[in-house]
This record gives sequence, C-alpha cells and structure tokens, in this order.
Amino acid sequence: MNQQKKTTGSERRRHPRVALDWPLTISLDDGTYQARLRDISQAGVCFFLDRRIPEMTILRMSLSLPQDGGEALAPIQGGGVVVRCQALSERVDHYEIAVFLNDVDEEHRIRLTAYVDAS
Repeated sequence: MNQQKKTTGSERRRHPRVALDWPLTISLDDGTYQARLRDISQAGVCFFLDRRIPEMTILRMSLSLPQDGGEALAPIQGGGVVVRCQALSERVDHYEIAVFLNDVDEEHRIRLTAYVDAS
C-alpha cells in the first residue's frame, strides 16, 4: 500500500486527503465494480475505474482501511454522490472519479477520520 498526505499552499479543501493505492468496491444500480482509490478524506474519495459514472450519480462503496499500525483492517461503508468524472486519456476507457460522501454512519465516519488523522 502506498500512502501520503496531500497538502499544498493552494489547498482549498476543508479536509486533508491521504493518497492511497487501495482496492474499493463500488455498487451502482447496474452492478458492483472493483475500483482503485487515488485518495481519501473525511468528506470524500477519489478513485480510478474503467467505466464512466455520470456526475450526480448516487453510489454505495465499501473498503477496509488499515488501522492500528496496519495490523487490523477497519471496514468502511457508505454512500455518496459523484461530483467529478474525468477521462484519464482519450485512448483508454479509464476515469478518475471523485465522490462526496454524504451517507456514512457515525461508526464508519469515526474509523475514516482516525485513518486520515493517523496517516
């Protein structure tokens, strides 16, 4: 797993992001898909997927993040809305998709916050 906090002087986000190359499961109305996280924060995720998901699409996601120094995995599940879907290349059907997490229960939000704060 590769991770690092992303912060810059021009950072406009309210929540710090952690760069993370990690598996993520996305559930849409038409099925379940395996994606790859690019980064994560308390408020959202950015991931790579081999299909376009239109902006404003509501989805569910699940992943397990390392906790306690990487020894244990903490499941994180929740829902969100796609706020950006950008093609990585004109020649390849792969997309960078950003999701605002608006439906995460308190227990999972605490785990997510703990992971971001510890990274």
